[in-house]
Amino acid sequence: MLKGSKVGLRARHEEDIPILRTELFDDVVNGSRAAGVPWRPTTPGSKDPRLVGDDTNPELVQFSVVELEGDSLVGMANLWGIDNHNRSAHVGLGLLPSARGKGYGTDVVAVLCHYGFAVRGLQRLQIETLSDNTAMLRSAERNGFVREGVLRSSAWVLGEFLDEVLLGLLAHEWKSGSKG
Repeated sequence: MLKGSKVGLRARHEEDIPILRTELFDDVVNGSRAAGVPWRPTTPGSKDPRLVGDDTNPELVQFSVVELEGDSLVGMANLWGIDNHNRSAHVGLGLLPSARGKGYGTDVVAVLCHYGFAVRGLQRLQIETLSDNTAMLRSAERNGFVREGVLRSSAWVLGEFLDEVLLGLLAHEWKSGSKG
């Protein structure tokens, strides 16, 4: 397990899947805002790739996020679009509604940075988020990510186009903490 100050990132367990499905993906608004594709219901027991880990895919590493105090599931996180040639990846996370507003997002981003830069040896991490996702913007910027641009009206979400903010962090800009 990779540890931050508040959360740990561990492998996805079978018992995590129904909780993540119910709390994150069955909710139309949350699912639509997070996925970048139209929301659609998922059948319980289906092998939804957003939830079921695929250890064979070299471009994706999925984690479950747990509180260090109590070991309860609070969300999911991943590095996706991992490009070993250019040494870059994208950061993604989703917190259960009950876990939001507690500083977990900032800690998750910090641990993913440690994993990406120190463990994987990547050169660049990138985040794309909706411009009104202030929690993710704060979490990214508190970890040193820099706003690199705005993709105007690039995300179709529940009947309207929204802007996306592109943020990046390079390995030499990263302030490593003792995560691990």
